[in-house]
Amino acid sequence: MKSIGIIMNGVTGRMGTNQHLIRSIKAIIDQGGVKLPDGEVIMPDPVLVGRSEKKLAALAARVGIQKISTDLDAELAKPENIIYFDSTLTGQRPIGVRKAIAAGKHIYCEKPTATTSEEAMALYNEVTAAGLKNGVVQDKLWLPGLLKLKYLIDTGFFGKILSVRGEFGYWVFTGEHDALQRPSWNYRKEDDGGIIVDMLCHWQYVIQNLFGDIKSLTCLGATHIPTRWDENGKPYECTADDSAYATFELKNGTICHFNSSWDVRVNREDLLTLQVDGTHGSAVAGLRDCKSQSLANTPRCVWNPDIDSPIDYKDGWTRVPTNQAFDNAFKVQWEAFLKHVVVDTPFPWSLKEGAKGVQLAELGLKSWAERRWVDIPEL
Repeated sequence: MKSIGIIMNGVTGRMGTNQHLIRSIKAIIDQGGVKLPDGEVIMPDPVLVGRSEKKLAALAARVGIQKISTDLDAELAKPENIIYFDSTLTGQRPIGVRKAIAAGKHIYCEKPTATTSEEAMALYNEVTAAGLKNGVVQDKLWLPGLLKLKYLIDTGFFGKILSVRGEFGYWVFTGEHDALQRPSWNYRKEDDGGIIVDMLCHWQYVIQNLFGDIKSLTCLGATHIPTRWDENGKPYECTADDSAYATFELKNGTICHFNSSWDVRVNREDLLTLQVDGTHGSAVAGLRDCKSQSLANTPRCVWNPDIDSPIDYKDGWTRVPTNQAFDNAFKVQWEAFLKHVVVDTPFPWSLKEGAKGVQLAELGLKSWAERRWVDIPEL
């Protein structure tokens, strides 16, 4: 068994606790590690690092992890800690990553990897120059619904893909009358909040890996709700965008449009849905499910607003079967990164890919500010 020390910095936050610690690293430990073809087993040995010893101790006791520390430098100095993982606030991330690079640790971190594409690329160049393995979280690629969608793409179901329509979001309570379900910093630009910065990083890798490279974009942001209430029940001014309406032109001619909002009540089958329309068929994918309609099963629609529609449009769609077991998307990528570190299996989701997401968000903000289309230069 090969024990791998992992410094997990910033995992007391919602995403770090639930997805990375409980559903990924702890789940890998509970399953007996990551098994390699030669029979060897990779066993994570995490240490939880943060600023609050009280929060770290409570989380460690809850999850069943033994090691905690408020001294990042001390943990970086330990040779048994091989990987540094960062899920701190975006503005703080380059500080920890650079310390870890200097200490010779392999780097795995949440997105956005930095607040600017220039710094995100600098981190990639620095970790590459140091000869260290690196990766960025791109979890949505392993969602069951998107894996089913990719299967349809790979098998030629769509013919020529014409367009993609993405709808993402849900109603985030303001905190005035109901408990907020996202941290208040998300709505403060000075704390690196905003849905454009958050979600365009996701849409970049989803679009690139499923549909093609992005040529240009136009983006309109909005702060629909100007006042929210923080974790202490105090009102504050929202200085960051809470909704974004973006259109992407791909190099292959496909048009993708994504609406992202924390101010929308869900009247669709999932929190994220992607409708893909092609010459030979269409599909709608959510987080876990996917349904399709072939050209042969497409009804002849006639627009007549004077009568009720004679067609039940939902009847013409077929659910794509679940032909395999799907694990947690974050856990799947964690296992891939651990194999990459230990036995050098391919891992294309590097910090450079993370920089592309930061770049797209950056250009989305530029498009909004200048009210125009913006081309995407090569990094």
